[in-house]
Amino acid sequence: MQLDVFLITLNKADKQYSPSTMYDDYSINEWLFHWQSQSTTAEHTPTGQRYINHRKNGGRVALFVREFKNDAAGAAPYTFLGLAQYVQHTGTRPMSIVWRLERAIPARFLKKTNKMVVG
Repeated sequence: MQLDVFLITLNKADKQYSPSTMYDDYSINEWLFHWQSQSTTAEHTPTGQRYINHRKNGGRVALFVREFKNDAAGAAPYTFLGLAQYVQHTGTRPMSIVWRLERAIPARFLKKTNKMVVG
């Protein structure tokens, strides 16, 4: 079984992020999450096809998020949001993909992941 693990940092105001890694990642609601692929991923590439067809091919996608890259103790920990399934995508290089989580994002994390709050 193929497992794609996405480690997502929501607030990218840090100087360590380049324009090519300023991905637009956020929760749409408690079930849906908008995620951008790497800037070289297009829907016709093997990686793009793996994301789109993960269920058909027996793959799984796991989403982990953190608000900032660092906290007072150093590298900030990630929170596991859960397994997700492909819903749709737009664009290319990067692809903007909407994932549906198998479990709702807990309310205490929803405020941190929602674009209206972090963006």
